[in-house]
Amino acid sequence: MSQMSATLQAGRAYPLGATLTTQGVNFAIFSSHATKVELCFFDENTHQQITSYILKEHTDGVWHGLLPEGKAGLIYGYRIDGPYEPQRGHRFNPNKLLLDPYAKKTVGEFRWHDDLHGYDIHHEQLDLIRSESDSAHSALKCVVVQDLTPQEVAQRDEARPCLSWADTVIYEVHVKGFTKLNPHIPEAIRGTYKGLASPDVLQYLKELGVTAIELLPVHGFIDEAFLTQQNLSNYWGYNSLHFFQPHQAYQHEDALSEFRELTQAAHKHGLEVILDVVYNHTCEGNQLGPTLSFRGIDNASYYCLQQRDARYYVNDTGCGNTLNAKHPRVIQLMLDSLRYWVEQMGVDGFRFDLATVLGRESYGFDSGAGFFDAIRQDPVLAKTKLIAEPWDIGPGGYQLGAYPVGWSEWNDKYRDIIRQFWRGDAGVLPEFARRIHGSSDLFEHSGRGPSSSINFITSHDGFTLKDTVSFNDRHNEANNENNSDGHHSNFSFNHGVEGESDDPEIIAMRYRQMRNFLATLILSQGTPMILGGDEFGRSQDGNNNAYCQDNAINWFDWSAISEQGKSLQSFVSSVLALRRSFSLLTSSRYIHHVDEPDGKVAWCVRWCNIYGEQMKDAQWAEQHAHCVGWILEKIPIENDTDKQPKRLIVLFNASSNDIDFSLPKDGQVESWTSLLDTCFADGKPEHTKKSVVEPVLLIKKSMQLLCANFTEC
Repeated sequence: MSQMSATLQAGRAYPLGATLTTQGVNFAIFSSHATKVELCFFDENTHQQITSYILKEHTDGVWHGLLPEGKAGLIYGYRIDGPYEPQRGHRFNPNKLLLDPYAKKTVGEFRWHDDLHGYDIHHEQLDLIRSESDSAHSALKCVVVQDLTPQEVAQRDEARPCLSWADTVIYEVHVKGFTKLNPHIPEAIRGTYKGLASPDVLQYLKELGVTAIELLPVHGFIDEAFLTQQNLSNYWGYNSLHFFQPHQAYQHEDALSEFRELTQAAHKHGLEVILDVVYNHTCEGNQLGPTLSFRGIDNASYYCLQQRDARYYVNDTGCGNTLNAKHPRVIQLMLDSLRYWVEQMGVDGFRFDLATVLGRESYGFDSGAGFFDAIRQDPVLAKTKLIAEPWDIGPGGYQLGAYPVGWSEWNDKYRDIIRQFWRGDAGVLPEFARRIHGSSDLFEHSGRGPSSSINFITSHDGFTLKDTVSFNDRHNEANNENNSDGHHSNFSFNHGVEGESDDPEIIAMRYRQMRNFLATLILSQGTPMILGGDEFGRSQDGNNNAYCQDNAINWFDWSAISEQGKSLQSFVSSVLALRRSFSLLTSSRYIHHVDEPDGKVAWCVRWCNIYGEQMKDAQWAEQHAHCVGWILEKIPIENDTDKQPKRLIVLFNASSNDIDFSLPKDGQVESWTSLLDTCFADGKPEHTKKSVVEPVLLIKKSMQLLCANFTEC
């Protein structure tokens, strides 16, 4: 469109963003402190400004107008004027072209430039003096897009798997890292949404036994300036610029359509798609950051500012700023974005980065905060899977177990204690038992079930599983931060050699420990999350904070998977199949002693020592106790149509000695069938039949799963 002649009409204040209607395109943007809003249009070929309109209508803080000639593909941006008074929180600068917060597509490639800053970077008073340079030549521009119709949305929704939490197994993965070196994907689409949607990729995940793909951030993001100066990048993507557009670096040709194709293809394979979303801060950083969107639209509304001096930002995120989740328009933005990803993009759930920010009111964290209430009553979002990272660095930031009903939470206490238990640490047995039983001490008090606990041993943030058993210390030198970044407490153990080893005994023990970790994770009560690549022993060479490494450190090297790695893949698939086979392992409610939730079946849980006897308080208190049996049982009672009792026992031995473990004797059990033994590469024991008389040999650093065979059956 080289020129435009239409007269801008009044339009409507809702919905926000650029919306195609039968009358044209309606534009609406919120700014309660602006004095003037200018809507600018650009040539689709040269991206040079061709015309602009002043939005004269504003309703309840929303500036709006209707362009009768507007069509999909129209390129636009905003210039917004108002006071430039940083000490009062206002940073308006009409010289800066701004992105619409509701933009669903952008054009241009982001490059750092001095003109992107709203202040004069050469002035000695820094951000106190407004910049007079125009940023339009270097700023990204917005593109008007056509949404799916309600009929198209409804048709897509019919294919959603809609899996229960009890059946959910999460696989956390990065779009590019998983596909960049995958030989089963055509080279042209490796590293893209299209590559991740490849049938071979999705079939691999389906056969592995996971049910949900949790993607690291795919909202449009940029690299921080300090990273680009070091030829590094924000690989993980926790530096959001806008909340509606799929990150374009992962596109083959068109990010919008290709992401929709990804979710549609995943659904056809019975897989759900969960997004890791970052609504706690934006890439505009602190007071010295660029003016790209929110800062120039209405800084005082969108961001939390310090009360003593509004020039400075509240930094509960450690990223320079904090979005103001207390403001109703910011809540609206977040919910509109979430709803868009569900309805228009086919997403099934969300994991909220630094989620405490979203529940922090002026007086502190509140499980009844406005954001939580708004999402709970939303007819679209209330049906999605909601996962919190339940901490940030702000006051009272650690809130594990404090989120409202309907939410699940990343359980770092589970991660740490499982690592400590298998490492052989003293005095951890009681907490180990609480964590594998679903962490009822954290979640049950508010009426939530075991699925509220997202159990994980590893995630993108920290060591991979292979590195957890191969390194005592982090090795983050490639991050150029003097190896001072990343977690300090990894609870890892290298088994005698730091890093790679050619010692067969060390290699064997490391893989056995990986099997222990994975089997513990999969068999625990709660929702398991597996870090992508752990199923075959992927390493990051000891880097436990690889957020800035867009290279072989993070890319999965599929061609280099060892024979042990292939066996580990088969092991994971087998254990996940066992999990699906027994409802005892996927209870939707906590099992305590004897429980009768439906009046037909009694469920019970017991703990036994190596003599097959019930654990006593004194035995739990033993500092060097590293072995325990965990019994889960379903007992038919009156009117039960299924007369078959079920009893499982999981034996754990984290000690450095082999142990003869006597199985419990009660006269009902004729024998036991061994279903899993981590001493074997594939997890399948050589002799599956176990006598009730002879003890089970439990090799050091190993675990077994057995199923009872009852005499009356």
